[in-house]
Amino acid sequence: MAEGVIRNAGLDRPRGTERLAGFCRVATDNVDEAAEEIGRIFCPHDLKPLRTSEPGFFARHNCAAFDGFSINYVAYGGSVSIDPGCLERFFLMQLPLRGSALVSTSSRDIATTPGSTASVLSPTLPTRMAWKNDCAQLILLVERKLVEQRAAALAGKAVQTIEFDPVVDLKAPAAQALQAQMLGLVNLAEGLRPKRNLSPAAAANWREGILDRLLTGQPHGLSQAIKTFAGEGETLPQALRRARDYLVAHAADPFDLVQLATAAGIGIRALQLGFQRHFGMSISQMLLDLRLAHLNTRLKAAPPDARIIDIAFDLGFTHVSRMAGAYRQKFGETPSATLRRLH
Repeated sequence: MAEGVIRNAGLDRPRGTERLAGFCRVATDNVDEAAEEIGRIFCPHDLKPLRTSEPGFFARHNCAAFDGFSINYVAYGGSVSIDPGCLERFFLMQLPLRGSALVSTSSRDIATTPGSTASVLSPTLPTRMAWKNDCAQLILLVERKLVEQRAAALAGKAVQTIEFDPVVDLKAPAAQALQAQMLGLVNLAEGLRPKRNLSPAAAANWREGILDRLLTGQPHGLSQAIKTFAGEGETLPQALRRARDYLVAHAADPFDLVQLATAAGIGIRALQLGFQRHFGMSISQMLLDLRLAHLNTRLKAAPPDARIIDIAFDLGFTHVSRMAGAYRQKFGETPSATLRRLH
């Protein structure tokens, strides 16, 4: 864990909601120091007290980092303005624990409060914030590339820019599930403590679970495409649902169009036309996307010395060079780059 600034650690501050106390990276009552040190962990930003005459400024940042994501506790004493501009490299979900915050993006303004509303910040949307009344928040950071790659896998599309609806209604079931995921990660980190590492397999499971919760629970530009590719469209015929379910279950098996049509309960030609009409792709294209999605997930969970060719063959790929080209076209990087990046 990188060293942070611990200055005036005995400052008088509300502690009832503090989480991840064993992972402290920054604790200071100096505004410039807080901006510099927290900016190193997140991104450079302007930080100013909203009322210079107000006493009691402090900043605290606790951070438990994993491969490609981190869970953070950030608190400011008094009220402050924060202007990070565009985040560029990552997405942030901010879950308020105490106080309130006004989050202004290029699309809308959001007032967040504990138990009511949280926010999701997308890397391409400029953001300004005002944290008020000793605000403290849990913040989930996820690398941009991971989110965009997972969205591409779920939607059957090539990697593209993703922008979320920034408003998270904490009374909605999907948001409550995501909140529970964040709190579960906090509890896990606090149980591990800084000296112990999460196993690569466990970290991969948490990462994939968080990505799925975020991408299926919070609206964004590919939400409808994900539902369509998953066969969740309201008008999708039952035969096509059965066909897609069969492809998902047998993605790694040798492809047999007759068996697929039999499982769907319709003729081959009707099945082919149905895929083009309802999914916007051929059966073989969907099968390739499913295999590539599985490969992406497996590579993120694999040890650094794993043989990509073994994983690819296990998933039904027989032409390695074609697989590598299709993977790069879909995810914007080679399979080996994905494997290396998370180790």
